[in-house]
Amino acid sequence: MIIKNLKNNKCLSQHAEVAKTPFSRAKGLIGRQSLEPGQGLVITSCNSIHMFFMSVAIDVVFIDRRGVVVGLVEEIKPNQMSSVFWKATCAIELPIGTIKQTETSVGDVIEIKAF
Repeated sequence: MIIKNLKNNKCLSQHAEVAKTPFSRAKGLIGRQSLEPGQGLVITSCNSIHMFFMSVAIDVVFIDRRGVVVGLVEEIKPNQMSSVFWKATCAIELPIGTIKQTETSVGDVIEIKAF
C-alpha cells in the first residue's frame, strides 16, 4: 500500500501493510526490530495505540473515516501509550521522523492506496 498526504503531495509510506483482524491489530509491530524508511502499518478500527513489548520508537498518524488527520504522535517510545483520538478510525504507524519529514499536520487529508 502507498500512503500519501494529499495536501502537500508527500509520501508517508511506499510499502505499508494493513492490520485488520483482531489478532493482527493487537500484535501491530510487536516483534519487529526496526521499521525502515518507506515502511508502515495501517491499523483499522483504532483510535489509540500502546507500545508495550515494542523495541523501537515510531511516529503515528490517526485519521478519521474520510482520511482527515485527527491526531499525531511523534516519537512514541516503547512501553508508552498514546492519547485516545476519539474521532480516529485508523492509526498509521510509521518510522520515527516521518511526520516531520512529510510536514503532516492535523487537518491534512491522507490517501491510502493499494498497488
